[in-house]
Amino acid sequence: MMRPRMTGAASALLRLLLKRAGEQSHRSCLSRWTSTDWQSLTFTGERHEADFVISGPQALTLATSWTDRLDEADLPLPRGFVGDIKRRGRFRAREDGSVELTIEALTLED
Repeated sequence: MMRPRMTGAASALLRLLLKRAGEQSHRSCLSRWTSTDWQSLTFTGERHEADFVISGPQALTLATSWTDRLDEADLPLPRGFVGDIKRRGRFRAREDGSVELTIEALTLED
């Protein structure tokens, strides 16, 4: 069976992350997304890892505000919930002034 490029949970999570960036979401470019199945004794879900490039003036400021307190954010999924989410590692500055960052998340099914 072919797996879609992005699962429903991944698509919903991406939409919520971009919504969190607000009016500046157009400055966030998704460069890589991976999702893998995950399960414990009581839950089923997916682990996600996403790389973004933030461009434009004051890219570091936007990246910082976008990911600040991400682990406390209310990110309601249509079916399920975000069990864990965080920025992994440090921001990576590029020569052109843009900033790269990685976000990791665990989504769980209801």
